[in-house]
Amino acid sequence: MTETQSLDLAKQLIARPSVTPDDQNCQQLLAERLAAVGFTIEELNFGDTKNIWARRGSAGPLVCFAGHTDVVPAGPLEKWDTPPFEPTEREGRLYGRGAADMKTSIACFVTACERFIAANPGHQGSIALLITSDEEGDAHDGTTKVVDVLKARGETIDYCIVGEPTAVTDLGDMIKNGRRGSLSGNLTVKGKQGHIAYPHLAVNPVHTFAPALLDLTREVWDEGNEYFPPTSFQISNIGGGTGATNVIPGELNVKFNFRFSTESTEASLKARVHAILDKHGVAYGLQWACSGQPFLTQAGRLTDVARHAIQKVCGIDTELSTTGGTSDGRFIKAIAAELIELGPSNATIHQINENVLLADIPKLSAVYEAMLAELLA
Repeated sequence: MTETQSLDLAKQLIARPSVTPDDQNCQQLLAERLAAVGFTIEELNFGDTKNIWARRGSAGPLVCFAGHTDVVPAGPLEKWDTPPFEPTEREGRLYGRGAADMKTSIACFVTACERFIAANPGHQGSIALLITSDEEGDAHDGTTKVVDVLKARGETIDYCIVGEPTAVTDLGDMIKNGRRGSLSGNLTVKGKQGHIAYPHLAVNPVHTFAPALLDLTREVWDEGNEYFPPTSFQISNIGGGTGATNVIPGELNVKFNFRFSTESTEASLKARVHAILDKHGVAYGLQWACSGQPFLTQAGRLTDVARHAIQKVCGIDTELSTTGGTSDGRFIKAIAAELIELGPSNATIHQINENVLLADIPKLSAVYEAMLAELLA
């Protein structure tokens, strides 16, 4: 197999406008390649979301590559230098929607498996791929549903590599061994609308909330730990009023988010917010939504193997990190003993002119192959 195989497959995937959750037969293309090297393909589709669970072998340990074929919308087409779904090589880079997030990783998964199996047809353990088409969407019918199916039949994963883009400057300079949880609140502070000249006849929710807001922004939620930064609280939206300058608003809407470490829990954060609001006598309604719990893989076998592979292929030392947003790793960790995220640069993800370095593509595939060789030796 030549080193252009990964690039060729990445281009084929990018050329399919698989805006979430429309897979555009990306998974069919992958399934055909994987079936040809001995994988059993299982389609696990829910609603409009397509998912595949491809597995080769039945023994342990099980090494699983996980990712998504869906991409975010391209945005204004006129702002792209070249059409987003026409993969284009230019100045040492591959351009196209999904180039970084994360069709290149998926292409490298497949080619790494193909080369490893060709060299080791009787390899130990098993290899699997878990691919979804709704990671960029609401994530209700994708990886989480596949995990439910696998959990119900007692199928677990020993080592999982999620292909999310993780590099900062150079390929392999950072891998994620966990992610923070994400907890959002939609707060409605209740007041009484009235004429601004007669404040004694009204209750201004902006004023009643202000002391509580100060406390919320000053609160130290936790100190973090060796893997996680301290939990953060941020207001994303705040609004109230009719637009008139002589009307006291009847209510105030506040949207906020916690990115929380393993030092805090969903329940503890909720309780502390309610306690602060209650302490200040705020009249309110509050709806919560938790899109992911924090998860962590302690430094160990999988992180060591990733470090060895990166050093061998890229010649650099990698950093373990839990920064960034949420990923499907939050679902998979429920059945995976160890899980990391490792992929190309995240510098242009979700942007106009998304791209990856051409030179990084064969390297990424080689890193994945080296990991397979060490984990299934």
